[in-house]
Amino acid sequence: MVLSPNSAISAGWHSGGGAPRLWPFITLRRVFRRVALGIALTSSLAVGGTAHAEPAIPGKSVESVREWLLESNPELRALGSETDAAEAAIFPAGALPDPVASIALRGINTSHPSLLPGNVGSAVYQVRQRFPLWGKRGIARDVARQRAQAMGFERSATALELLLQGEQSYVRYWHAEESVKVIDRLIALLEQVEDLARVRYGLGMAAQQDSIRAQVERTNMQRQRIERLAVRQEASAALNAVLGRSVEAPLAEPTGQPVLPVKPATLTDALRPLENGEHPLLLASRTLASAARSNVELERRNRFPDISLGVGAMQRGSGLDSYELMLEVEIPFQQHARRERERQSRLLEDAALTRADASRIDLEGRLGAAWVRWTSAREQRDLIEHTLIPQSDANFKSALASYQVGEVDFGTLLSALREWQGADLARVDATRDELLGAAEVRAIDGEY
Repeated sequence: MVLSPNSAISAGWHSGGGAPRLWPFITLRRVFRRVALGIALTSSLAVGGTAHAEPAIPGKSVESVREWLLESNPELRALGSETDAAEAAIFPAGALPDPVASIALRGINTSHPSLLPGNVGSAVYQVRQRFPLWGKRGIARDVARQRAQAMGFERSATALELLLQGEQSYVRYWHAEESVKVIDRLIALLEQVEDLARVRYGLGMAAQQDSIRAQVERTNMQRQRIERLAVRQEASAALNAVLGRSVEAPLAEPTGQPVLPVKPATLTDALRPLENGEHPLLLASRTLASAARSNVELERRNRFPDISLGVGAMQRGSGLDSYELMLEVEIPFQQHARRERERQSRLLEDAALTRADASRIDLEGRLGAAWVRWTSAREQRDLIEHTLIPQSDANFKSALASYQVGEVDFGTLLSALREWQGADLARVDATRDELLGAAEVRAIDGEY
């Protein structure tokens, strides 16, 4: 039964005497109102749920891993907070020290002691402000600024290392998934070959051993599949760890092969940023050296005294009796301590510069090794894709056709199948090695 407003109105009139009653119409109107309210609440909840939707699960692509890592990695968040804290210390480093206010009560009556300024001999009010001279405030601010910049460079260097770990973990995660697919195809082919051997055995054209050998080979492939699945779980745990997620957190299935482009065309081009000191790790060390050099100048200027200015007033009874003006000068007496602080800053500068050289040498060595691994794996993958796989494919098809007519034995067919699918697994492994090398080259080259 479908109700409409017209039918509700007509049903509301009472046929007997007396005034007409509209309670059915009122009840129906309430029903419509409640339905509309329910629809509105449902829409608002849907909109609210969309506004507070959880971020997409990483794992679909290498870009999703990079975005999640840069936004959610706890180590990067901590370094970001430390960098912000260092930047917040720049202004206070060059600010004037707080003034000092004091009150001195003199001539307190020992018989009737009182701390009220009007009940003592005199009360002296003083305000003093120390003024660092000789440009010390500006140098102190420069030191703080350089240290904050070094913190930012260190965060960028850490981000590159974490991105390297994330990309390599994702490559292993993708590789395990892709290799399982290859093994599944091989298992399916072995099942077909086993059926072929069984049919030929039923026709008396082959030995029963052919079918059994196919079963043994399929069991070995299933064992390898278990191993690859275990590798996939390990890669998933490692990827979740670098992303700052729970080890058992779900990951999205990869939608395709990761793409990790390398910008430099040659190793010489890749080494040029390191030679120019453009890597964040090198920039951090050199910025710390600059901060130490500025601190040497600051300690040298601390040999010259600062001054303090003060004003005061003296109260006797209920009124001010006199005023006073004060000038204080620090006596730079502890020269040995200042010279040791200068020496400390110079040693820190030397250490930072030496560390920059050591980091550059280490990065160049890592880059050279990664470049060789990347180019070698790329050449192997190209050879397998364009030469080995077509050859092994043709060999398997020839062996299959020859086995069907009895020209070759089952061992030859099984060996050809193993070589064909082994070439496909070798392609996946070479692609993994190529991507691992590319990820390390990108990290050292500063691909943020």
